[in-house]
Order: sequence, then C-alpha cells, then structure tokens
Amino acid sequence: MLFLGCHLSSSGGFEAMGERAVSIGATTFAYFTRNPRGGNAKAADADDAARLGQTMAEHGFGPLVAHAPYTLNLCSAKPDVRAFARRAMAEDLHTMELLPGNLYNFHPGSHVGQGSEEGIRLIAEGLNEALVPGQKTLVLLETMAGKGTEVGRTFEELARIIEGVKHDELLGVCLDTCHVSDAGYDIAHDLDGVLGEFDRIIGLGRLRALHLNDSKNPLGAHKDRHERLGLGHLGLGCFARIVRDERLSGLPMILETPNKLPGYAAEISALRALADGADVGETMGALRARRDDDTGE
Repeated sequence: MLFLGCHLSSSGGFEAMGERAVSIGATTFAYFTRNPRGGNAKAADADDAARLGQTMAEHGFGPLVAHAPYTLNLCSAKPDVRAFARRAMAEDLHTMELLPGNLYNFHPGSHVGQGSEEGIRLIAEGLNEALVPGQKTLVLLETMAGKGTEVGRTFEELARIIEGVKHDELLGVCLDTCHVSDAGYDIAHDLDGVLGEFDRIIGLGRLRALHLNDSKNPLGAHKDRHERLGLGHLGLGCFARIVRDERLSGLPMILETPNKLPGYAAEISALRALADGADVGETMGALRARRDDDTGE
C-alpha cells in the first residue's frame, strides 16, 4: 500500500484539506497544527474533523502526519521557550484526539550550547510530561540534518531520547530523506545500509512515516535545503527504491519539496508510476515536462 501526500495549508479547516488532498491524488497529507512560527492554535471544530475522517475513509487514506511548529523547542536553554513547547505539544495532542489514529511529528529541538546530552535529557523530560497513556496519537521524532546545535542528527541520539521516555510505546520516528543525507547517511546509494543501521539502533518498528525530499546539498553537508524530486543530490532513483521497498510499504510518505499544488500532483503521480515499475529516466522526463508546462509552479 502506497500512501503519498504533501504539506497542505490548514486554511479552511480539516475538510478543506481533505478535499485538496483528493484533488492532487494524495492519500495522506501533512499540516501544521498552528502557525509554523508558533503562537496560539485556533480552536478545532469536531464536526469538521469528523467530515475529514469520512473523506479519508472514502478515499482509502493512510495516517495523517500533523507537524508541530518549528519554534517548538523542548530543549531550549530558556525556561519560557521550553514552557511554550510543553504547552503547545499538550494542546496539539489533545486536538489530535479528534482525529484518532494519526501521527504528530516534531523537530526534537536545538540544545543551543548546553550539549547534546542535556538536550536529550530535556526532550525526554518534556515528552514524559506531554504523553498521556491511552492517547490515540503517535508522536514522531524527526531525523535532523545536524545544522547548528540540532538534536536528532544521528540515530543514536534519537534512540537515547526514546530510552528516556516512560511511555515509549507512544513514540516513533519520521525519516526525512534530505535530512538524513545532509546528516551523513548515504540514503541515495545505500538504502539497505541506512535502513539496516536504523533497525540496529532504533528498530524498524519505530519508523512510522517518511518525508520525501531531494537535497540541494551533498552528503554530509549539515545544511537542510530541500529540493524537488530528481533535481538534487539524491536523484529520482533514490525515491524509486524507497517506494518499491516492501519494508516501507504502508507508511505515509510526505513531500516537503518546494512546490505548489500542481507540482505536488506531478510528483505524486511520478512516485506512483515508479512504484509500479516505471523506468526512472522516462519518469524523470515526464516529470520535467509536467513541471515545464505548469505555470503554477
């Protein structure tokens, strides 16, 4: 089963997002739970959420991947920033219960000079406060590119966070292809090796979603600049291997490439063709043609 989608604007509410997803051939999507730069979240409409749930059931959607704001930093050196992160996460997880069985993804945070071990400790501490036994939402730690003082640049750091969380059954990982490549994992040429290392350190059972992004930067750059599929250092062949890998079947795969909706529709169509065995070169040609013809990008 292949669940493909992209980041969608939450403007218009839950049902509107579902309709936009269907219009581009998506069977999952991601959205920010509040402004990406932080602030208070809008009150959620339970009826609107129920209508989205109906759309998802009618169109065979996989899990959604809600995204916490970028400003959420559980391991900040500033107590007020940590307090906001804990409050925002608790509020978001409460709202997510309107859409049970979905995923909540967040960037682990930046230790801003405190050191990675202290960052890991603070992240685990924040998660221990936010996670509620019996909640229907799985929380995902995102793999990071390693720029600045980001925590989560290695599988080992993510594993140590998980080890520090009491209710670790509520935790999983979202693997971002651009991020792991920028962090030094050669996913473009050694998918088996990267997944094998992930399995050894964290366990493939923890892998619950992927962000499919090409990278503007070479392996190990630690910069985190996303590119459209096939136009970066990973190449379209990397994504062909991902969508054909049985170990990843059934996981929601979210595009965060620099596109507008027509561009996302083109990439989703290309990934479905690749999953069905289409030639990489021919698919890249067709994708390039759709991009060239699309004045919306």
